[in-house]
Amino acid sequence: MFEYFPTGPYTYNLSVVATLNSGGLIDEVDRACRRITEAAAAGEDAGTPVFLQAWRDLTDQLVGQAEDAEKAGHTRTAGQLYFRASNYLAQAERMLAHSDPNRVPTYKRLLELAQKAFDLHSPNVSRVAIHYEGTTLPAYFSQAPGDGPAPVIILVNGLDSTKEHMYSSNHWEELAARGISCLMLDQPGTGEALRLQGLTARIDTEAWVGAAVDWLETRPDVDASRIGIVGWSLGGYYAPRAAAFEKRLALCVAWGANHDWGAVQRRRKEREGERPVPHYWEHVLWVWGFEAAGGDDDNVLDAFLDFADDVNLDGVVEQITVPFLIAHGANDRQIPVAMAHRSYEQAVNSPKRELRVFTPEEGATEHIGLDHLPHVSTFIADWVADTFAELAP
Repeated sequence: MFEYFPTGPYTYNLSVVATLNSGGLIDEVDRACRRITEAAAAGEDAGTPVFLQAWRDLTDQLVGQAEDAEKAGHTRTAGQLYFRASNYLAQAERMLAHSDPNRVPTYKRLLELAQKAFDLHSPNVSRVAIHYEGTTLPAYFSQAPGDGPAPVIILVNGLDSTKEHMYSSNHWEELAARGISCLMLDQPGTGEALRLQGLTARIDTEAWVGAAVDWLETRPDVDASRIGIVGWSLGGYYAPRAAAFEKRLALCVAWGANHDWGAVQRRRKEREGERPVPHYWEHVLWVWGFEAAGGDDDNVLDAFLDFADDVNLDGVVEQITVPFLIAHGANDRQIPVAMAHRSYEQAVNSPKRELRVFTPEEGATEHIGLDHLPHVSTFIADWVADTFAELAP
C-alpha cells in the first residue's frame, strides 16, 4: 500500500490511499497531507484535529472554485470539483471522534456537497428514503441507463463508512455501465442513520435489508427477481447474514470477509491487527449503542466484547442458497485472510460460491482492496453482471 506517512499511523495512510483511489488528485492530496506530517508523528488520536483542518481547507478551496465555475456556466467543471470536495470531506469526517463537536456540522456540510455533486456531476444519482420501523433509512439510488426494469445491488457500509464513501468509490458507476442500478444505503449504525437519526447497529441485519427490498419492489424500474447485496468491511458480515435469512436476495458479495467480527475486536483490544479509525473504542461503542464516558469504561467494554462474539457467521453462511462471492486481500491488516477461507468453506449450500484473494503482486491486497480499489470494484461488478445474466428469466 502507498504510505504517504512512512512511520504511520496506519489510519492516516489508509485514508490517504482510499481518497486517491476514489478520485482524489495527487497534487491536492499532497498539499493537504504536507500540513499534517508533524501531527501524524504525534499519534492518530492527537493529530486528528489537524487532519480535519487540512482537509477542510482543501475542501473550501475546491468549493470556491466550483462556485466560480458554476457562476460562469461551466457546470461540468463545477460538478467535478464538488465531487472531489465531497470525497475529501468524507475522509476527514470519518476520522473524527464521536464526541468531537465538529462531527455533525462537518457531516451536514458533506450532505450538501454530495447533493451539489449529484446535480452537476451525477444526475442519475438521487437521494431517497427507505421506510423502516417507524422512521426511514437515508440512501442514494443510482438508476441504470436504458428502458425497462433493471437488476439492482444494495451496497452496504462497514463500521465507519458512509453512503458518501460509496458514492466517491464510483462502484455505482461501474454497475450502471453494466446495466445495474445501485442502492447506496446508510443502514443502522452507519452514516446519516447513525449521525443524525441515532439508529445503532444490529446483529439481525435481515431486518433492515428486508425493508430495503420492500422499497425496491415498489419501483417499476427495478427487476425484483434480481436484487443482490454487496457489503464491504463490516458489510462482509452484514451482507452474508442478510442473504442467509432474506430469501428475496438473488446474490451476495462479501467485499472483505468479516466472518467473526467479535474475534477481531478481542484481537484489537490486545493491539493485534490494525484499526480503521482513530478513537476506535469510542467509535465502535457508539455504532452498537454501548456508549461509555470517554469510550473506555472497562465494564462497558467487557460487556460489549461479550455481545460482539455474536457478530459471527458460524452457522449462518451455511444458510446462503444464492450465488456468493468472497473478495479479500491477502495482506489485509484488519481482517485475517483465514476468515475469507472460513466463509467459503462453510457456504456449502450456495449454488455458486467463489473465493477471490487479491495478492501483493496485483495490488488490492489491503483491507477491502483500498490500495487498488478500482481493481476490486471492477472484478466485483463483472461477477455481479455475469451472475445476474445467468439468473435472467
